[in-house]
This record gives sequence, C-alpha cells and structure tokens, in this order.
Amino acid sequence: MSEEPRPGVILADDGTEVLVRLRGLTKHFDVSPPLLARLLEGKRRRVLKAVDGLDLDIARGRTTALVGESGCGKSTVARMLVTLYEPTAGDLVFEGSDIGRLRDRRALAPIRRRMQMIFQDPFASLNPRWRVGRIIAEPIRAHGLMDDAGAIRRRVSELLEHVGLRAHDADRFPHEFSGGQRQRLSIARALASSPHFLVCDEPTSALDVSVQAQILNLLRDLQRELGLTYLVITHDLAVVRFMADTIGVMYLGRLCEVAPADALFARPRHPYTRLLIETVPDLRAPDRDRKPMAGEVPSPLDPPPGCAFHTRCPWAAARCARERPALLPHGGPGAVACHAVEEGRLPAPGG
Repeated sequence: MSEEPRPGVILADDGTEVLVRLRGLTKHFDVSPPLLARLLEGKRRRVLKAVDGLDLDIARGRTTALVGESGCGKSTVARMLVTLYEPTAGDLVFEGSDIGRLRDRRALAPIRRRMQMIFQDPFASLNPRWRVGRIIAEPIRAHGLMDDAGAIRRRVSELLEHVGLRAHDADRFPHEFSGGQRQRLSIARALASSPHFLVCDEPTSALDVSVQAQILNLLRDLQRELGLTYLVITHDLAVVRFMADTIGVMYLGRLCEVAPADALFARPRHPYTRLLIETVPDLRAPDRDRKPMAGEVPSPLDPPPGCAFHTRCPWAAARCARERPALLPHGGPGAVACHAVEEGRLPAPGG
C-alpha cells in the first residue's frame, strides 16, 4: 500500500510533492487618471493586467523558472509569492496554507520566514549604512530565531563562509565588495532565516558574465546541501537551461507553455516559445538562419482578445483572435495554451 501523504501536503499528478501551488493567480493595477481628470476630460478607468489567471505548481526541492520578455508579469508573480503584493484574485498556496488570503502580519510572519527573495540588483538591495554583519543578522532578529548576541555573530560567520566569503567580512560595508560578492551577501541574508523556498528575481543580470557562473553554481550547491526550492525569474535562456528543472513561459501576464526543461528546449511547442529559443545564438551552428521576434508586445493596458500572442503568431487563425486557449497537455510533456497545437496546425520544430 502507498503511504498516505502528510496533512497539508499537496501531490502533483506524477506523485511529486508540491511546495507552492498557484491557481488563477491574478494581479491587476489601477492606473486610471485622477478622478477629477476623469470627470472633466471624460477619461475612463484603466486597469493594467500584470498577471491574468496563472496556474503553476512548484515542486519541492526543484528549480522552476519563469521566462519571457520584459513586462510579461514575471516579477509581479515573484512579489506576490513573497507577499510584497496582494493578489487581486486566485489561490496562492504555500506548504498547504493559502497565503494569498492572509492579511494579518502576525499570521504571515512564520510564512515569510520560510520564503525569502534574492533581488536583481545587489547594489540597491543592501543598506549602504549598515555593516554586513548587521544586514545578515537582521532576519535572525526580526523572526526571533536567536537572542544571544554571540550566537548571532557565530551564525553570521557561518553564513558568510557558506557563500564563499570570510567571517571577518561582517565588519565591512557593502560598498567595499564587488558586484558578485554583494550578491553572495544577498544570498547569505536570504539564508539567515533558514527558508525552504527562495525566489530569485534575475539573480545574475546585474553581474559580469564571468561572475554569473559562480553565483549560479553557488545556488545549485546550496540547493543540494539544504534541500531548497527555487523559483528563478529571468529572461536569460542560458540561465534557465543551466538551473531549471521545469520552465514556465509567460506572455502578457499568462502562461503559454509549461514543460520540463529538457523537453522544452528539445521540442518547444508554443509558437512564442519557439521564437524565444530561435533568438538564442548556437555556437554549434553559427550560420543557422534565425527568425527574429516579429512585431511588438501589445500593451497590457489593452491586450488583444483571444490568444494574447495571435497578433505576432505566424500560425494564427480566426479562432485565435476570439477564443482564449486553455493550458492543456495536448499529448506531450507539460502543458501548452495554443489552438494551433490543439488542432495540429503547427509544423514540427525547425520545420
């Protein structure tokens, strides 16, 4: 007989444990002109649909990545996950608790301890007036994990050494470190509360290429040692290919494809995924013709009806302009939201 899952544990269809489950997750921002301007000038209310009904499972101990062009809603998803933004609608379940509906700070405190965020810019995310030791110790004190000053100093030293820095670096200020070292400090701060889940928002985009691999290798090593679960937000497909077990491709606030990383790169199904991968240089075939990404991303203030990508899709049909496709398996690994895939209108990748 199979073992019953623990209370609060969510299992995916394939039996893997789900740490984070998003269902219908939505975030709309009211960007309307002031009331007086609307009354005098007859302007209407305007709503920015940053995230528009997102379904995603993040498996425990694995790395899930969200990719897409700037403005597709990736970072908004990240900020909702760590409770910096409140969802407009939908379910955001973390370790069995629907945190999207929690409003009380005391109820959120133990959840925030178990999830942390590594921000894009290590130059802006560290307080320049504080010494490194105080920066890293702040989550320990804020969550009441330790009271003894000596124990906190020892914990800070351990964290610094864990990310490849030295214990005496605790006495220095952030401006005395390089960009890669500052991102290591950000990682040490994120680990200070012993989290289960890290949201990495473009963790290497502000770093030199030579440093990026070091930070990515560090994140992978920490995941193996500590059993961490990652959500990586990025537009860099090279980072995704190196880090991710599962990839979600976003376009105008919606998921258009979710698949295991190997399957997505080997056989991308959604036209947008194909065009994204086409833009990546291939050293094995430098003379290969690559199709440029056609057209401009429509405004999220006025998204197209039906499939949001139909205005740029080479395989769009009349149905695509009027009916929003659902995210469904369609006979392959993962799921894809595309009428052309459903109807068999797409040629094989590369065709």
